[in-house]
Amino acid sequence: MKKIYTILITILVVILLGGSFFWFTNASKEIDEVAIWAEEQLKTLSLDEKIGQMLIISDRTPTMTENLLNTLEMTKPGGFILFSENFTTYENTLQLIQALEETATIPLIMSIDQEGGRVQRLKNLINQQVTNFPSMNELSLFGTEEKAYQVGKAIGEELRVFGVNVDFAPILDVLNTPNNVIGNRSFGNNPYLVSKFGLALAKGLKEVGVTPTYKHFPGHGSTSEDSHQELPIIEKTIEELKSNDLIPFQNAIENGAEIIMVGHLALPKITNDNVPASISSKIITELLKKDMNYQGLVITDALNMKALTNHFSEKEIIIKAINAGVDLLLMPTDPKRTIKIIKQGILDHEITEEQINDSVNKILQFKKRNITNLKLNREYLGKKEHQELIESLKKNE
Repeated sequence: MKKIYTILITILVVILLGGSFFWFTNASKEIDEVAIWAEEQLKTLSLDEKIGQMLIISDRTPTMTENLLNTLEMTKPGGFILFSENFTTYENTLQLIQALEETATIPLIMSIDQEGGRVQRLKNLINQQVTNFPSMNELSLFGTEEKAYQVGKAIGEELRVFGVNVDFAPILDVLNTPNNVIGNRSFGNNPYLVSKFGLALAKGLKEVGVTPTYKHFPGHGSTSEDSHQELPIIEKTIEELKSNDLIPFQNAIENGAEIIMVGHLALPKITNDNVPASISSKIITELLKKDMNYQGLVITDALNMKALTNHFSEKEIIIKAINAGVDLLLMPTDPKRTIKIIKQGILDHEITEEQINDSVNKILQFKKRNITNLKLNREYLGKKEHQELIESLKKNE
């Protein structure tokens, strides 16, 4: 009788959980397929090509020049970041992006800073209407969580016209000090509000095939210094960070964050030195990865910023970043020289090839999961529904 009860209960459980079981099996199968593909792809890459996958390079020319083509062919970078100067006419911009894509055998991370407010690269397009998105601060003041989601989706749709697949937004910095350099790029001074609006905007981006990047970890909201020009020093303890600045990032991680950008910010009360977070193992490996259980990609802020270059050599920046746990190096000063520095670092036992393999494996898996060749129709630029959405915010509807 006991055996019969056991069989009946087993059958009941299978019936009740059958759908969940098959969903779990299919999801696991998909994950396995991505991991297998990445592992097989990794085996085909030379060391130079693996290092190249860790680089997001830039070139502000509006057309494919001989110099840019040479850099792409020599370094085979993992991605490219677009700036305002890359945008001219719709036709020329699309031609440039297609030329960039054609140089890559592994799909490129095509990235951009398109936040809204004063950071909008698409506004440089000539003779082409695009939506003028509000700053994140305006969005939180006059919008709702649902509107933030809709704005994220609208931003994503206009980016997908050009095949952009990664946006370096939203900003999750909590505005803690007056005259902060981040200013209205932040959603505000309440970490829970920043979290709510930031995650809503990110959800909208993600829905249309643009991966959001949460920045600037561990929070740029407590300093008035601009890391483009100097190294901001934040005199906060870990307890102070956890009760404020880290809340939006922790929520993003718990909601499946895939890319986090680390800022060039010194936190001496946590690291016991003035090494910027972007190249600090105490901040990236110990705090972000271990304490906060983040398993996605880590990208630096731009490596040509003076917060780094005023205090460290090019070699120190690159080697420290990799040893700190960085996966993607944004805008290295000279991509070709960066590859040479990393290769020499491996020979000199300053870094290991295993570290490179781990990062590239993650990058490849990310690309397999997220990057498609989809480009939306031109009509999505300045789309009527996008304009009406922004008008509704202005009217506080």
